Amino acid sequence: MRIGVLALQGAFAAHCECLSSIGVEPVEIRTPAQLETVDALLMPGGESSTMSQLLESSGLFDAITERLASGMPTFGTCAGMILLASEVLDGRSDQRNFSAIDISVRRNAFGRQVDSFESSISTPIGEFHGVFIRAPRIERVGTAVEVIGSLGDEPVLVRQGNVLAASFHPELTSDARLHEYFVSTMSNTRKV
Repeated sequence: MRIGVLALQGAFAAHCECLSSIGVEPVEIRTPAQLETVDALLMPGGESSTMSQLLESSGLFDAITERLASGMPTFGTCAGMILLASEVLDGRSDQRNFSAIDISVRRNAFGRQVDSFESSISTPIGEFHGVFIRAPRIERVGTAVEVIGSLGDEPVLVRQGNVLAASFHPELTSDARLHEYFVSTMSNTRKV
C-alpha cells in the first residue's frame, strides 16, 4: 500500500517520519498526478483555511474529492479533520471542506496556541498520548460515525468507513501506533 501525505502546508514532515518509522515509505503529495500514485492519504494538521486555499490553487481539491468518493482511505489530523468534516461551524466563507465524514467541528475550540495541552486518550490500541494544539472540537457525530477515542466524554478520534479523523496530533509523539492502526485497518479496503 502506497500512502501519500498531503504536503502543501502544516505538519506533513512529522507524518512522513511516523510512516517511515513503521516501514511505510511516504509519498509527499503536492499535485493531482502525485495523488494518482497512492492508495491512501494522510492529511496533516496546519491551518485549515490556508490549506483549503492551497488545495484549490494546486488543483488537488477536486482530485481528492474524486478519490474520496471512490473510497480512498484517508486519515486527517487537526486541520486535516476540519477539511474532512461535513460541517465546519466557524470556517471562513470561502473555505471548502470535503464532507467525507459526518461530523460538525469548531476550529480552535480547545483554545488558542497558548492553551495547547497534552492528555491521555483511550483508543482501540490502548491509551494514547494526544497533543492538542489549537485543536478543533467535534460538536456533532453522525449516526454512521464510530467514536474510537475520547478525551473525557468528548470524541476526539472518529471513523466512518475509510475515513479516520483526529482532533489531536499523533505525529508529534514518538508513538506511531495510530499510523499503524490506519495502515492495518485500511489495507484491506477498496483501492483505486
